[in-house]
Amino acid sequence: MAQKLWEKNIQVNDAIEKFTVGRDREMDVFLAKHDVMGSMAHITMLESIGLLTREELQLLLAELRSIYQMAEEGRFVIEEGVEDVHSQVELMLTRELGDIGKKIHSGRSRNDQVLLDLKLFTRAQLREVAEAVEELFSVLITQSEKHKDVLMPGYTHLQIAMPSSFGLWFGAYAESLVDDMQFLLAAYKMCNRNPLGSAAGYGSSFPLNRSLTTQLLGFDSMNYNVVYAQMGRGKLERNVAFALATLAGTLSKLACDACLFNSQNFGFVKLPDECTTGSSIMPHKKNPDVFELTRARCNKLQALPQQIMMVANNLPSGYFRDLQIIKEVFIPAFEEIKECLRMTTYIMNEIEVNKRILEDDKYLLIFSVEEVNRLAREGVPFRDAYKQVGLDIEAGNFTHNKQVDHTHEGSIGNLCNDKISALMQQVTTGFNFHQVEQAEKVLLGE
Repeated sequence: MAQKLWEKNIQVNDAIEKFTVGRDREMDVFLAKHDVMGSMAHITMLESIGLLTREELQLLLAELRSIYQMAEEGRFVIEEGVEDVHSQVELMLTRELGDIGKKIHSGRSRNDQVLLDLKLFTRAQLREVAEAVEELFSVLITQSEKHKDVLMPGYTHLQIAMPSSFGLWFGAYAESLVDDMQFLLAAYKMCNRNPLGSAAGYGSSFPLNRSLTTQLLGFDSMNYNVVYAQMGRGKLERNVAFALATLAGTLSKLACDACLFNSQNFGFVKLPDECTTGSSIMPHKKNPDVFELTRARCNKLQALPQQIMMVANNLPSGYFRDLQIIKEVFIPAFEEIKECLRMTTYIMNEIEVNKRILEDDKYLLIFSVEEVNRLAREGVPFRDAYKQVGLDIEAGNFTHNKQVDHTHEGSIGNLCNDKISALMQQVTTGFNFHQVEQAEKVLLGE
């Protein structure tokens, strides 16, 4: 059995070890390539301050790049008896390079290692989420333009209210994604600061060059205060979780609309047949299971910030093992939101729209406001026009040609999709993914 990094002469009871390690090995596999990347930056810095020779650095970098490739290909495993990803990487280096492998830990602690790993993992995941949001946004804008002239009822209190359009419906969710992307960008910016060099939370007596590791890893800046760097554990995950929850709220609402509009009582849209399931006893059923599960998963994701908050709340400054538990809910959340985004993008691209909804006279009354406004434009005082139309409705005499003429910004006839697209472009540019990409390529020797 491999010795723990912190172990001296007394071995830990097996039951205690199992309890304290928990699901850490499972979660740490997700962090493996990021741990390796952080080690490459750290040892490059160690060589620059004279704690490694040039030859030792080259040997370590070559071996770390090999381990990185294993992690990329899904071949990296944390062996039984090895506590975490940091221990596994150091063990692999020591097997291949002997005592040189033991030198990589100078000037750092597992505390700042895991902080760094989580930040590198999170910023990579946020990029994938942001790119998936862009894909859904593009589909929604395309559908909004395609169906901008197809009218549908708008609702308040689940009562038919005023004319809307599929252009407005698709476009509304597109613009909602712009605000969600703003949250993602804020989370990314908070994430993209370097904690490496904070060690156990109080710095190091080694003359570490933190500016160099910041540059090597493509961070925007460092977490300057070493105590705050450690205080960021839990706070980072909570803030990112709030961004994911905001996005999940948009997807959940869209899924709920689609489930309603797909039902026979509405009949506004038809979901792709391959995205529906049947009943074991009712042969006519086509259930919107994908969107029902999307709604449930996204509602679960909206509880994630509270879960993290309850673990991290009221902890004093400094490191505590409580924080390990956050990994178990935080790391899987990214794949869950990305799956929901992929499914929603597919369905929104394939969805069929009913272009003849308002031919049914049960929706006639949604044009009552149009008639009131028409009379007001002709000089009838608004309250008199309102009363006149109301009396016609009560008497069963209301009629309308079912045409609308909305021209102001953001209305049926002026969707402003170009403005919404420009806003999204402005936000996405702010991520500056290219900076990280270039830094990682240099470290990997590409």
